[in-house]
Amino acid sequence: MPNLKEIRNRIQSVGSTMQITSAMKMVSAAKLKKAQDAVTQMRPYASKLKEILENLSATLDLSENAFAANRGDSKVLIIGITSNRGLCGGFNNNIIKRVGVLINQEYAGKELKLICLGKKIKDSYKQTNHYHTNDAIAPVEDIFSDLTYARISVLVEEIMRGFTAKEYDKVLVVYNRFVNAANQVVETEQLLPVLPPASSQSASGDYIFEPGKQEIVEDLIPKALKLQLFKAARDSFAAEHGARMTAMHKATDNAKDLQRNLKLSYNKARQAAITNEILEIVGGAEALNA
Repeated sequence: MPNLKEIRNRIQSVGSTMQITSAMKMVSAAKLKKAQDAVTQMRPYASKLKEILENLSATLDLSENAFAANRGDSKVLIIGITSNRGLCGGFNNNIIKRVGVLINQEYAGKELKLICLGKKIKDSYKQTNHYHTNDAIAPVEDIFSDLTYARISVLVEEIMRGFTAKEYDKVLVVYNRFVNAANQVVETEQLLPVLPPASSQSASGDYIFEPGKQEIVEDLIPKALKLQLFKAARDSFAAEHGARMTAMHKATDNAKDLQRNLKLSYNKARQAAITNEILEIVGGAEALNA
């Protein structure tokens, strides 16, 4: 059994750790509210714009919409979105595993490139041949230190240029979709080429284009693609704080349980030491009287 000093030091150490996890939980809870409001307000607009984009793409031919060209999947670009920091449970590991499945199983043998949004996924793949660096979009690993629509726009514009230049045949986005503070769902969405509507009925109809098809394609499609990736980044940002708040809440509860058990062990050890001292005193007194 450890001595009293060792137990006392462990109790103090657990107490210090508990203060840190509790503070991190409160910080994440404060940031979560703002991030959650931002993504929930954006979702209806992003969903409707994506629906319009799909319907528009279904009415255009390839000469009018190069972003709907289906050239197969021999060249695939994957955009993986994680956080810059850890201590958020399986949040980052789930994305890294999903990207690994895409690279090693679903698109094994294909020409793959990976753009990392977030330092955690960069740390996992920066030594691989798939890690993609581009002076026009770098650096994007620390994008969550200043997550703005303007920075996402620069990235998407470079991706669209690469797609039209046939550097990529398919562009996928892997991220955590925010459901609530305790639940995040890993999503794999296709950014390019633009998919047709899931229902053929939604694509039917005779559209009147104002001011014209070309103007709509040049304005609407880039805006919709930028917003789609920006929404994914916002979703991931909110999910990160939800995952960290939940993880730190559990860590704080575990620290409390451990501290309680250590105090119980400390009291038992202290009582045993006191009992031994009493026995020694009584034994010494009896020896003197004998």
